[in-house]
Amino acid sequence: MTYAEDMLRTGQDGMLDQIDARTNLAGTNKMEILLFSLGGNEKFGINVFKVKEVCQIGKITRTPNMPGGVDGIVSLRGHVMPVLNLAKFMGMKSQGPQATMLVAEFNRHILGFLVESVDRIIRVDWDKVRPTEGMLSDKGALITAITELDDGSLVSILDVEQILADAFGEGVVGNVERVESEHELCVFFADDSLVARRKIVEVLDKMGVKHIQANNGREGWERLKAMADAAQSAGVNLHDQIQVILTDAEMPEMDGYVLTQNVKGDHRFDHIPVVMHSSLSSDANRAMGKRVGVDYYVPKFDSMVLSSTLRPLLT
Repeated sequence: MTYAEDMLRTGQDGMLDQIDARTNLAGTNKMEILLFSLGGNEKFGINVFKVKEVCQIGKITRTPNMPGGVDGIVSLRGHVMPVLNLAKFMGMKSQGPQATMLVAEFNRHILGFLVESVDRIIRVDWDKVRPTEGMLSDKGALITAITELDDGSLVSILDVEQILADAFGEGVVGNVERVESEHELCVFFADDSLVARRKIVEVLDKMGVKHIQANNGREGWERLKAMADAAQSAGVNLHDQIQVILTDAEMPEMDGYVLTQNVKGDHRFDHIPVVMHSSLSSDANRAMGKRVGVDYYVPKFDSMVLSSTLRPLLT
């Protein structure tokens, strides 16, 4: 019996029985992804921490005015959730029935993804995961990264935030109060999601806070080191240039846990808090962040929670 088959048999307990071991991945620049198929030879993947359960599809209730690719809603263990047919949503012609459902949790939302089958869980190094910006067209906008398996086949890792935004619309950034300060304020942030970067910028602009951004953890760390080197050479306090470092958890090449570990290991960043801003909102992910020194954890994407977390760190 494969691990994926065991997940189908045991449901949520099958996903959680090794949660402590996965928490130990913090700071190793590794993640585990669940491989699945939508029909055909192409392999897809999703971070295991986003998956609450894998199960056979139950009765789907068709409802009017559902977005394209959303087959309806289903009730599962007290949760009523929309069910999105991934093959249909991504414009693919499935070759078989989409009879398996991945129950995913992200941004504090629960959603069912219909897939043809699940394969297995693999552990990958983030430095072997490549971003797709500029590489793909068509459904590429829904793929955040690509990694290669030992047999040479490629795995497309879903950009769940982009899928959520395309299916149900982006969250609206409400009225965010400006931060009053006699000094210029700046937040450095790293996030591989275009949707997330756009929303973060919108919040910071409304707060009147300058921002410097990076598209992944490795780029973020290189830019932070360069800024620290320049500040050190000029004999100025880095904290006067950056007041907060905001990082996503999942990022190609270097994840937010390793980025945080690097920051906390460099005394030049002392007194600059690290805020982790992630769609992975479980207690296990908070524990992973705490293990490497994350100061604050903010689930995506609530503009008021983000701004209220940042405000006291900027004043």
